[in-house]
Amino acid sequence: MSDLDAFRTETREWLEENAPALIRQPIRGDEDTVWGGRNAVYDHPDQKLWLERMGAKGWTCPTWPKEYGGGGLSAEESRVLAEELARLGCRPALFSFGITMLGPVLIEFASEEQKRRFLPPIARGEIRWCQGYSEPGAGSDLAGLQTRAVLDGDEYVVNGQKVWTSYADLSDWIFCLVRTDPDAPKHDGISFLLFDMASSGVEAAPIQLISGSSPFCQTFFQDVRVPKDQLIGKVRGGWTIAKRLLQHERSMISQLGTGGGPRAEGLPELGRRYLGGTEGEPLPDPLIRDRISQFGMDRLCFGATTRRSVDAAKAGRGAGAETSMFKYYGTEMNKRRTELAVEIAGAQGLGWEGEGFSDAEVGLTRGWLRSKGNSIEGGTSEIQLNVIAKRVLGLPD
Repeated sequence: MSDLDAFRTETREWLEENAPALIRQPIRGDEDTVWGGRNAVYDHPDQKLWLERMGAKGWTCPTWPKEYGGGGLSAEESRVLAEELARLGCRPALFSFGITMLGPVLIEFASEEQKRRFLPPIARGEIRWCQGYSEPGAGSDLAGLQTRAVLDGDEYVVNGQKVWTSYADLSDWIFCLVRTDPDAPKHDGISFLLFDMASSGVEAAPIQLISGSSPFCQTFFQDVRVPKDQLIGKVRGGWTIAKRLLQHERSMISQLGTGGGPRAEGLPELGRRYLGGTEGEPLPDPLIRDRISQFGMDRLCFGATTRRSVDAAKAGRGAGAETSMFKYYGTEMNKRRTELAVEIAGAQGLGWEGEGFSDAEVGLTRGWLRSKGNSIEGGTSEIQLNVIAKRVLGLPD
């Protein structure tokens, strides 16, 4: 038996013994989404138990080094773990911007002391993070941000405003771009700070979207004092970190195209519910059947392509312009998926509230409306196409 086969056997046995029955059931909605944090709310005790067990193994961040709270697994072992989790139908133990965005750049840019301070709590789900990037006057032109951080002794004093700060009202800490040198060229005067959202002078106010409840917030900073040892990388080196983090964010958002997320439901199952037919038999509507099949093939190809990119990154080749391709195509796929889901449900896919519509049907409508924002968040589709044109195709500015 090879070492990898032995690892698979050990992993399968551990998961069989430690994955609670609830965790092997499909995610139903937001109540099944575990974000962790110091004010974490669990809909069921098994969610907390699963997070504790996976966190203790380091398997919330399987390829991170063990000294930083990860599992220390190789790329091949991580793939085996993912396959075994999928075999049992296990839900993710933790959804975390700390894992998908912040953690990778801390590993790359932070000091050793900062890595040991921040990474293990991220892996254990003890800190919930939000992202302070966009501002009312600096969205697509992110480098035009105006939130200021002025050094005062051993602290930075932060003043300014952020917008579209996902889950800021529920988060513990923020990773934030600030302008530390207003006289430098705009890309060169930016630094990358971490600070506690409970700090005096921080206020987060939710923004309501057309889809109803919204994770987005406006976030205000008034004379917020931040210890200078919470600056990551070099002073005025924030733009380099910001670009790297955006690559990780775009890779995360691109996974919407595979139908992932708390409210995901398979299109074939949805078709049988509203169009008739039984499992194993073709759907009666040939046009819908064809569109579902096309989406399914695109989903498989897209998933295989992104996995190759992930494997390449784990092998030491950093993420590059391909993240813009993944983000663009993945979000277009998600918009297509939600549009098709609403069409399949017919009139029942247009419910907003009240009698006559189930929670799942209302979720279809609101998910379809929410998907329209996919082409804006994490960098607009126009920005991604510009990146592809310049860095992949080599077209002139």
